[in-house]
Amino acid sequence: MLYVLTRPFADQFILFNLFRYITFRSGAACLTALVVSFWLGPRVIRWLKSVQANGQPIRLDGPERHLREKQGTPTMGGVLILMALVFSTLLWVDLRNGYVWAVLYVTLGYGALGFADDYRKLSKCNHYGVSARSKLIAQAVIGLLAATWIAWLTRPPLATGVAVPVLKEVLIPLSFAFPFFGMLVMLGASNAVNLTDGLDGLAIVPTIIVAGVFALIAYLAGNRIFAEYLQLNHVAGVGELCVFCAALIGAGLGFLWFNAPPAAVFMGDTGSLALGGALGAIAVATKHEIVLLIVGGLFVVETVSVIVQVFWYKRTGRRVFLMAPLHHHFEKKGWAEPTIVIRFWIISMILALCGLATLKIR
Repeated sequence: MLYVLTRPFADQFILFNLFRYITFRSGAACLTALVVSFWLGPRVIRWLKSVQANGQPIRLDGPERHLREKQGTPTMGGVLILMALVFSTLLWVDLRNGYVWAVLYVTLGYGALGFADDYRKLSKCNHYGVSARSKLIAQAVIGLLAATWIAWLTRPPLATGVAVPVLKEVLIPLSFAFPFFGMLVMLGASNAVNLTDGLDGLAIVPTIIVAGVFALIAYLAGNRIFAEYLQLNHVAGVGELCVFCAALIGAGLGFLWFNAPPAAVFMGDTGSLALGGALGAIAVATKHEIVLLIVGGLFVVETVSVIVQVFWYKRTGRRVFLMAPLHHHFEKKGWAEPTIVIRFWIISMILALCGLATLKIR
């Protein structure tokens, strides 16, 4: 909003000229979201506690210590993330940019679905929310519309192609099937972050790390000079997503302040579905869907652990892991929660560096 309001005066006032730069607005968006999170955090947590008598329902078949240590902690903390993220984004982004609106649509759409899921769990006092089938259908519809929107915004043949990292001239044409591919990326990313969100701070820091990587990718892919130098696919206008990613980082850091062990609030599906969907949408818009698999490899591993566990148990009646997702397996083995969380953070950072390396290797 400020970009649009100050643009007519940029030539007359040097200060207003700063608003032209994505880097300046990204930094401002990050700080704004962080301050909003700090200011709203205690208020949102008090409100959540007042409307949630028993806090988030704890799975009886989960790690035993969760029943002792996490009972009564309120959920739906994703509301705080979304409020800070959306406010900061709308304040600092160029509101005429279609990519931003497409990503916001996915973020808020998945966030609303997660809110409904959390509300149903709280109202029924168990961990069964919206049915898996209904949730997947809603995610698919939202993702399909967003992917079609993004393809319409992007110039052909890039609009319906999938870029392969490292191979600079390879673009896999999907034609009319691209919206379905984009939908799967968003749906998969959303559920992967959701599955990872099981310990205090476990999901939010890798999300921040991935957002940081894609802030850089969006900036580089949206700048013709940098894109040509690095031999990336230039996507005109996608640079504004750098501001969104920066706001996500600020909102995530603000939430981590309250979610750090022992957590005062959980993000719930409200936050995890929204954040995962946002990362997926950004990957589709920047044409770095495959890079998301690398950078967000921690989320992928957590998801694969669940798939393997369910598949093998149905076939043999035996479990591969003591409990899935993978972080619960290590809990069952006796690892302390901070040990699991910090080691998973380190793995996420390593994967982020591997993903960044693909930008230069051509």
